[in-house]
Amino acid sequence: MRQSPETIYDFVTNPANWTKTYPGSNYVGKLDALPLTVGDTWEEGGPDSDRIFTWHLAIAERPKLWVFTSVGRLGHDRAGNGGMDGRITVEYRFSRPGEDVTLFTRTMTIEAPKDAPMPDEFFRIVNPANIDRYHAAIARELSRSR
Repeated sequence: MRQSPETIYDFVTNPANWTKTYPGSNYVGKLDALPLTVGDTWEEGGPDSDRIFTWHLAIAERPKLWVFTSVGRLGHDRAGNGGMDGRITVEYRFSRPGEDVTLFTRTMTIEAPKDAPMPDEFFRIVNPANIDRYHAAIARELSRSR
């Protein structure tokens, strides 16, 4: 991407922007203040906005690294019931390998107990094949904000 690491970091680490860019995100809520700081929590809803993931910010090192995690009942309903056992950790890394080029990488790690498999439709949402669409959507949104 042609924007600075700071510009990309500030955009992608604002969960309110996720519904514009990430194919599986249709709801973001309980954002108290921005920028988020380590220990902050917020919610994100999947395609039907009914399965909620509660995220916790673990690392915030602007403009290099941002890590957040969801542990426990993944995809619970709005009352906190249901969902899947497991943990999801998402890591954003930003580097500047050349002049006017920022490398933004996103790594998602999904862990689940062997006896609590996750449904196939969940993996369709988090499929790495969507990453190019995600990066294109970020570039599109950043070009609109110039």
